[in-house]
Amino acid sequence: MGEIEEVKDGRAVREVSSTSSPSDYSPQPTYAEEVPEKKKTLWQKFMTKGSVLQIIAAALLAIAIGLIVTTQVSDIPDAAVALLAIPGQLWLRALRAVVLPMIVTAMIMAVQRLRTMTQGGGKAGKLARWTIGYYVITTVIAVAHSCLLVGLVWSKLMTVVSGEQLQVDESDQETIDERAAFEIHEVVVDMFYSLVPNNVVNAMATDSLLAVLVTAVVLGYCIKPGSALIRAVEEIEQIIMKIITVLIYFAPVGVFFLIMPNLFRLDIAEIGVNLGILIGATLCGMVLHLFIIIPIIVFLFTRKNPYTIWMRCSPAWITAWGTASSAATLPVTIRCVLAQGVPVTVTKFAVPLGCLINMDGTAIYFPIVVVFLAATQGITLNAADYIVVVLLSTLASIGTTPIPSSSLVLVVMICGSINVPVTGMYAVVVAIDWFLDRFRTMVNVSCDTFAAVVVTKMTGIVDDPEDTLDDAHADTAHGAGVDPNTLRETHGDGKV
Repeated sequence: MGEIEEVKDGRAVREVSSTSSPSDYSPQPTYAEEVPEKKKTLWQKFMTKGSVLQIIAAALLAIAIGLIVTTQVSDIPDAAVALLAIPGQLWLRALRAVVLPMIVTAMIMAVQRLRTMTQGGGKAGKLARWTIGYYVITTVIAVAHSCLLVGLVWSKLMTVVSGEQLQVDESDQETIDERAAFEIHEVVVDMFYSLVPNNVVNAMATDSLLAVLVTAVVLGYCIKPGSALIRAVEEIEQIIMKIITVLIYFAPVGVFFLIMPNLFRLDIAEIGVNLGILIGATLCGMVLHLFIIIPIIVFLFTRKNPYTIWMRCSPAWITAWGTASSAATLPVTIRCVLAQGVPVTVTKFAVPLGCLINMDGTAIYFPIVVVFLAATQGITLNAADYIVVVLLSTLASIGTTPIPSSSLVLVVMICGSINVPVTGMYAVVVAIDWFLDRFRTMVNVSCDTFAAVVVTKMTGIVDDPEDTLDDAHADTAHGAGVDPNTLRETHGDGKV
């Protein structure tokens, strides 16, 4: 018996040729232990292109410069803010450009793998049920504890403002009237209509991501496995991942120029007591949800350390904070989730779906804003009002994608449903919304990463080793720097 050892795809491969059996004339590869990689120093990790340390350093530097300039300079020219935002906006536009084709290819390949995986039937339905069920339940929990806290604690701290502050400018009144024209039932109708496009090309052209996702799922189920069309989708997926790899290298620069110009717009002197309570209540609700409630759920289901998972996925939520867009962060989120050992099939189904319907941060925000607008007028909500807020906030947070102006429109609608007049304080909410939106997005993306880990545990889905190896060989043949199916860029030991 002869043995030949070599290294393939980062693993030690021992090819064994046997002469004892006539059926074994070709070498049989058997995989031994992975070859351990040499540990990098902290400086080497920092110097890695697009590393999380570079992103954190860029974010902290941008915050420091932004706060220093904001506090020292009384009037920052709009032209300076706009020009400084150009590099960040270009990077953000490039990320958004690859999101739609990434969703299409990811969902098609995920459904294909669900059809052909060796575990047998039933996995597709189980994956869909657990993913959607987890997203809906955590959203309801987010709304419920937000209403509880704002009703028992935060509303008591808010004060009634004077009549002048409640007056609405003419321009703001036009906007409010326009947004008040939307009815709650229209949200439900639009949400369901957005699932099935009457024109697929138009849905792709207008970035109707939910419609595109559903269409991709149908295509993935209908396309014949191994067909030329599947091979074309795989080629497109390889191209997208090459582009994403380059964009991630530029993540520190992009995050820096997205955060710094926006902080120039923050006027700390104008933040009054009520607005400070609004910001504090929103951030406290998100901290409670992200660091206590969701970790408890994750630990109960998986028996894993949720804080370790969250830290290893730091490039995703830091990028989310910088871009304020779950869709733009999607490539980074998928990369981080794959790095935690989550199966490709689960990642490429659960994460894009969560990007569109899992809005825990937004769900926390709605009740706080509605109560803020009521409390500043001296209006106290009763139990029935809070029940309405819970139901509508849950529905609205899921249906934000197809609605113009997103959460700001839905705030007006929810206020109208419980007879809370929209006053001049709404302009205050609009003025600070861009800042809180970053934290909402960060919570949304963080919860997507947790969901992928939980769904993996509960469905028992694993990657087919043969498919993974074939994808790795195909990627090597194409000279790609990153393989979308076997991407395991570890932070720590790469396990959850």
